[in-house]
Amino acid sequence: MTIEVKISDPHNFEKAMRIFKKACQKDGFMMEIKERRYYSKPSDKKRFKGKVKR
Repeated sequence: MTIEVKISDPHNFEKAMRIFKKACQKDGFMMEIKERRYYSKPSDKKRFKGKVKR
């Protein structure tokens, strides 16, 4: 998985960071990092998956 941000003005770092954060959020990258932070048992994953769908 690769996320690239191309900018025309190299001095506008803040704008590039905002675009990068939006791209990560849209791709689901940050959610995956949060999910992988701690181990969860398969039974817990199934239980959580059921709660989200309702």
